[in-house]
Amino acid sequence: MKLVHTVVELREEVAQAKAQGLTIGLVPTMGALHEGHASLIAAANKENDFVVVSVFVNPTQFGPNEDLDAYPRTLEADCKLAEKMGANVVFAPSPKEMYPSSDDTWVEVTGDITKVLCGRTRPIHFRGVTTVVTKLFNLAQPDRAYFGQKDAQQVEVLKRMVKDLFFPLTLRVMPIIREADGLAKSSRNTYLSAEEHTAALVLSRSLKAAKAMYEAGERDAAKITAAVTADIEKEPMSNIDYVEIYALPGLEPVATPMVGSNLLAVAVKFGTTRLIDNVVLEEK
Repeated sequence: MKLVHTVVELREEVAQAKAQGLTIGLVPTMGALHEGHASLIAAANKENDFVVVSVFVNPTQFGPNEDLDAYPRTLEADCKLAEKMGANVVFAPSPKEMYPSSDDTWVEVTGDITKVLCGRTRPIHFRGVTTVVTKLFNLAQPDRAYFGQKDAQQVEVLKRMVKDLFFPLTLRVMPIIREADGLAKSSRNTYLSAEEHTAALVLSRSLKAAKAMYEAGERDAAKITAAVTADIEKEPMSNIDYVEIYALPGLEPVATPMVGSNLLAVAVKFGTTRLIDNVVLEEK
């Protein structure tokens, strides 16, 4: 595996792979890699000949009071995990390398899809995501790009971008990877104290209970979100940002009664750490 830091180096690696007729898989990450990222790299390795993993804490998707400076940076460990899971190249650029022109050029998906859920309280977040992912798509020229279902709104936004901008690639969405106790894997889990970690288990429990309600025949979105909200509020350390349901694809307004596929998504703070989780409610 090769570690590169510049656009020129990455383009050289990609050009060599393309010249050999190899298919390319891209796994964009912000580093602090865990088992969730490992599953994405493993899938990319299985489905492609050449795998690029980006490790870049993207400053443009952080708001002014968010955790950009504190976000964990573990490049040496990230490279070891990426190599173990089959990556050929790790691309770890500096902010100046990725944004050489003082952030003058943006790629933005507008409309309700970026204004609901996390977009409501993080207004610049998805503009930063779509801009940096576009740059990575242009540099790596992947046949397939891999993202996790935990970031469900991000996935829907990127699907819209790929469709609208005619990117010649397949966007692969992989299942949420959870810790043994049910907490969704996240780089931000390292911020949690032992007590906060235990408290945060209410997220997976409440989503599991909601799925059971749905499978038992409940189709009233308001009743399901009310039940989840009540479950989470029983945990004294929780501070709810949102508990909401939207129709898939595209985070459209949910029908009453619910039909097709629907995303039940939650965002909750435990101490200063904001965690997200979700479950898809759909007919089997």
